[in-house]
Amino acid sequence: MSTPADTAALLARRARTLAPTYQLFYEQPLEIVRASGVWMYAADGRRYLDAYNNVPVVGHCHPQVVEALCRQARTLNTHTRYLAEQPLQLAEELLGTLLPESGRVIFTCTGSEANDLAVRISKAVTGGSGFIITEFAYHGATDLVAGLSPEDGNPLGPGVYTVAPPIGPQAAASFGARVRRCIERMQADGVRPAALLLDTIFSSEGVASDPRGFLADAVSAVRAAGGLFIADEVQPGFGRLGEAMWGFQRHGVTPDLITMGKPMGNGHPIAAVAGRADIFSEFAKGRRYFNTYGGNSVSCATALAVLAVIRSENLLENARRSGEYLRRGLCTLAERGGVIRDVRGAGLFIGVELGQNPASGLTGAAETRRVVNGLCRRGVLVGSTGRNGDVVKIRAPLTLEEQHADLLLEALAHTLRSAA
Repeated sequence: MSTPADTAALLARRARTLAPTYQLFYEQPLEIVRASGVWMYAADGRRYLDAYNNVPVVGHCHPQVVEALCRQARTLNTHTRYLAEQPLQLAEELLGTLLPESGRVIFTCTGSEANDLAVRISKAVTGGSGFIITEFAYHGATDLVAGLSPEDGNPLGPGVYTVAPPIGPQAAASFGARVRRCIERMQADGVRPAALLLDTIFSSEGVASDPRGFLADAVSAVRAAGGLFIADEVQPGFGRLGEAMWGFQRHGVTPDLITMGKPMGNGHPIAAVAGRADIFSEFAKGRRYFNTYGGNSVSCATALAVLAVIRSENLLENARRSGEYLRRGLCTLAERGGVIRDVRGAGLFIGVELGQNPASGLTGAAETRRVVNGLCRRGVLVGSTGRNGDVVKIRAPLTLEEQHADLLLEALAHTLRSAA
């Protein structure tokens, strides 16, 4: 069993060895020692409902995924410059969920690498240098995509323009018009559009998913201007939104390029860029891309197991059903008082916008921090998001069930009523 002295010693070692760029989630740091399904277990023996970590999409340490990883690691781990079955099978299965027409895949290790590569491809194929993102977007940690990730406090890169996110009254309905005006600004500046790059659930902006189809007008606008549409599916992808595997499918559009990452290997680092065959063919003229670990045997076997579990356990339907149940419960809580301003999202990706709380005397970001940490003390892990930091972010594994949603709702109700 861990003691406060043990925690203090770990914190001291962390401060001595890790750079100060690292941060911890909660005011009372958690030392997690194991996990299974929707549960994470701390060194003091307490278990926590994980309703935030979007990496273990099929649940922590899923035995079928772990077995596939170990079996392949015992057999062979090499790269894509040899012929192998696993990367081909994985590409075929991914493309079967993504594109109605012929497509191709490039494997990488992280979502940041995938977005970096998609940006490079769009520049090469269109001849443009301008990118449109939302005002508080996050697309990764490489130097290139850091310039497209204002959420992290980074300055915008050259040729990067922003539009307001589709959050608020009429914001979704006018999103396409805002993108058109942005394109006009770019053209007036002599900048040729290369791509519209969007996280299809707008997670860092505070979560936006409705009404269905609102992205179509913006996508048409950028294509008319000669640019591509890049769908960043790193967070919403692999069924998190329920009903469909990918966030863009809620909007009836087919992206030119699709990036994916974190959930793909359920914790094992694998990511990818998928897109139209003609785009990759054009990019490949005079250019090469090889990633030593991208598409390695172990990573591909692991990702194939993730896809198999999603299918065999009917997890898209579970995400839809459990997500609807959870959102109904959150809306009921909202009706009891004015603390919850809005409930947004789809499936098991939900944003709960908070306002002033008479019980705590806090509002906005301060109230959200209090609620996130209050839920942690009550055994439920969530996060926060949004430009104003006033949105509780729920991003649960696809295995979360109604009984788990009840625990979250009960803990949230107690936290909102309390002053601590």
